[in-house]
Amino acid sequence: MPFAAALSTAAETPQAFDEVCSQVRAQIEGSPDLVMLFFSVHHAGAAEAIGRGVQERLAPRCLLGCVGEAIIGNEREVERGPALSLWAAKWPGAVKLEAFHLVLERTSEGISLLGWPDALMEASAGQAAVLLLGDPFTLPIDLFLEQMNDGHPGVPVLGGMASGIRGPGQCRLLCNDAVCDQGGAGVLLQGPMGLRSIVSQGCRPIGEHMVITKAEDNIIFELGGKPPMQLLKELWETLTQDEQSLFQQGLHVGRVLNEYRGDFRRGDFLVRNVLGLDRSTGALAITERVRVGQTVQFHVRDAETADEDLHALVQLDVKAHDKPPAAALLFSCNGRGTRLFPQPHHDAAAIRNEAGAIPVAGFFAQGELGPIGGQNFLHGFTASVAMFEE
Repeated sequence: MPFAAALSTAAETPQAFDEVCSQVRAQIEGSPDLVMLFFSVHHAGAAEAIGRGVQERLAPRCLLGCVGEAIIGNEREVERGPALSLWAAKWPGAVKLEAFHLVLERTSEGISLLGWPDALMEASAGQAAVLLLGDPFTLPIDLFLEQMNDGHPGVPVLGGMASGIRGPGQCRLLCNDAVCDQGGAGVLLQGPMGLRSIVSQGCRPIGEHMVITKAEDNIIFELGGKPPMQLLKELWETLTQDEQSLFQQGLHVGRVLNEYRGDFRRGDFLVRNVLGLDRSTGALAITERVRVGQTVQFHVRDAETADEDLHALVQLDVKAHDKPPAAALLFSCNGRGTRLFPQPHHDAAAIRNEAGAIPVAGFFAQGELGPIGGQNFLHGFTASVAMFEE
């Protein structure tokens, strides 16, 4: 088979590592092209031994991995306790891979990212993709995504920021034979790798869409000529009791990505969190820069909507392609899982329910990476999925 995945919850690292390697070796022939490895903080101290072991046992062309607060393997999401998840892929020789390690360098002219893959200069949309794992404390992910969107439009970036760590220097990133505690570890894929992306934001719009008429940076002063607070008070009166409860738990703002569409639906919005309201001016601050003329709409999030959204997006992906999915990498927010859903293993189970019992691996991230509307973004509370064809 071209893909394989295995999960171990053994407490001892040597045992866990032996279990996943043995299972993957039994599923895939020869040396894999790419191995993705995700491990809980219980195994973080043995990251170097794990990396060496993968090179010795599987000899992949590229190895990528990181520590995570919760670890995903096939149909399971291990939120508490030790876990080690290994995923392997083998493509025809036409697929090129280049692993890279991004590091931040401060200069007199500002900050720069060093370590970009050389082959990215020749990468073309539709034939290239980047998988990236980052340290949330030392990788300026917004800068990286901005440079990717501007310099390499149409090349998707999928992955997530490492989690389960509390400060700089605690991160563990695997990049081929190196273990890094800062920056970002990634791999550039080029060729017919059959990658399809899904980003499930799990929100639904409420009220009507509105046009920003006054704004600065991430602050919206007017929507359709009115202060946002005034509009929210008017919207509150029209909501059902359930919607009012969701409104109080957490309000979000969705920005339309394609202004040329006449009818805006759930998948047309980039959803961002509300940071706060200024009661004196009625202004609204969100976690995204905005400008006058953009169309926005208020959103709410709940378990039911998040469940429906992920199932619907995977169903749509399966129906929209001739080739069925053969494997997936799943990067879920650490605010999902049992923090959002009433039952464990939700996102992993949803993918396998809709796409079949395919090999799945991933982790709960402190920020998820994925494209929406042809541009790459850092998300929160999402499930970002890299789906691979047979």
